[in-house]
Amino acid sequence: MKICRFEDILAWQEARLLTNIVFKFLRENREMQKSYRFRDQIISSAISVMANIAEGFSRKSNKEFIRFLFISKGSLSELQSHLYVALDQEILKEKRFNEIYQQTDKVARFISSFISYLLRHG
Repeated sequence: MKICRFEDILAWQEARLLTNIVFKFLRENREMQKSYRFRDQIISSAISVMANIAEGFSRKSNKEFIRFLFISKGSLSELQSHLYVALDQEILKEKRFNEIYQQTDKVARFISSFISYLLRHG
């Protein structure tokens, strides 16, 4: 499949799903609704994952795109770290943590695979 728009990128599609899962969790959790700064950091890191994929795609050079994919992976790691804080503070139950974390791991694998592809075919 040829990628014509950033929306065609599987990593972006999975990052979008991740963002929706994160927002759903935040809407349903009263404790997170009170923790404004922490909640905003979680939102920012989730949105940054998909935004950096889109921004990198628009750069039209594989070198720049790969750089933005690595930034996206960094935001993903930041989100994973925030999830651990929420788990440790008992804001996030282990079952929900595992659900969200599995999606972060899936997105990370898609991004890594895409980086490898671009390095081989760039």
